[in-house]
Amino acid sequence: MGGINMKILVSSVGKQSTDSVDPRFGRGDYFQIFDTEARAYKAIENVGKSSDHGAGIGASQQVIDENVDVVITGHLGPNAYNLLSESNIETYSCNEGSVEQAINLYIENKLEKINKAGSPHRA
Repeated sequence: MGGINMKILVSSVGKQSTDSVDPRFGRGDYFQIFDTEARAYKAIENVGKSSDHGAGIGASQQVIDENVDVVITGHLGPNAYNLLSESNIETYSCNEGSVEQAINLYIENKLEKINKAGSPHRA
């Protein structure tokens, strides 16, 4: 990753980089965006989480609007996976640990790439 400026988004249960990764994407509470150039975090509330249906679509559009390069989360349903893939956003799986730990695992190339959609969640 040396010298490449990126925005890495992690689904999170809270607003701090020490908060846990939220394995839910569309219904997760927050997204934390790490800017590799500024070495800074920005937390935003996931607008998709309160949708009656289509949470993954709303969350994906929000992520696309933030111009992120990478998404780290536990699970992507079909709509979210397709939208992010079509937008050339790389997606990686991480179900535990803090946001900081997830980003470090990504930088160390230790996360598994999400190559297909999971089943839609209705939780």
